Amino acid sequence: MKREKPVVSSKLARFTDRVVSLAQKAVVGDPDPAFEEGENGYADWVIVTIHGLREYLDHTYRRLLDVLHEMHGIVAQLDLAVADLPDFTTVCTRKQDLEMRIWRVLLRLSAELHDLGDVQAIDATGMDRIAASQHYAKRTNYTFEAVKTTLLSDCKTGAILDIHCSMKQPHDSKIGWQMVKRNLDKLNILTADKGYDWWLLRQRLRAEGVKPVIKHREFGWHGIANNLLQDDTIYHQRSNAESTFFALRRKYGEIVRARTWFGQFRELVLKCAVRNIELSVSHSSP
Repeated sequence: MKREKPVVSSKLARFTDRVVSLAQKAVVGDPDPAFEEGENGYADWVIVTIHGLREYLDHTYRRLLDVLHEMHGIVAQLDLAVADLPDFTTVCTRKQDLEMRIWRVLLRLSAELHDLGDVQAIDATGMDRIAASQHYAKRTNYTFEAVKTTLLSDCKTGAILDIHCSMKQPHDSKIGWQMVKRNLDKLNILTADKGYDWWLLRQRLRAEGVKPVIKHREFGWHGIANNLLQDDTIYHQRSNAESTFFALRRKYGEIVRARTWFGQFRELVLKCAVRNIELSVSHSSP
């Protein structure tokens, strides 16, 4: 008798399974049925999952829905039939209606998929906004060329623990404390560059039991001496944060495409969550 080969789920199927699970946990209360007749029709967790797939597959809304019509197994994980898939315009519009809370909970849950190490890092960069016509820029006060993006990441796993987005240019040290106090339960040692050199930040970290490894600005002998006393092995793990930014740009694009600032913030949070889920799928056995 011919032996049946074991069924091995694809990486895409495992990714979809995890996005569905986390999206259902991110919505308030018990998850709604995937589709019901009515104005909105599709449950929030279905829309979140489809957006996660869009980032993961790097498709436009229209192309993604075309591809899903040929992927019966993936659509079944959404508890939908192919004939019940939403139009791409519905997916695009519903994203703006979902509260930021859902996207942030999704990011937090995706970080919990990883066994974090002892060292975490914080760093910032600018994520370019999509180019717009001069007429559109004037009509919408489109004056910022980049979104200032700060990430708090784990140096061992590369998981992104938190993100802060701003259309202005606030000082890194102030942003650093806002992010740290939201994630104190995940931090052991925090490393950062000179942009986070603030005595009060170090004091607050030590008071919470977190060891700061933050470079001092060398304005005098005091700063030089403190830098010499730091553990360079720990400090240089900060480069993992730069690697995370590089990976986000390479895999999910260098440009934020949403038109509105709040849409751009949601897009960046989603990119981070998708990266966390993809990493967890890659590290797990099929």
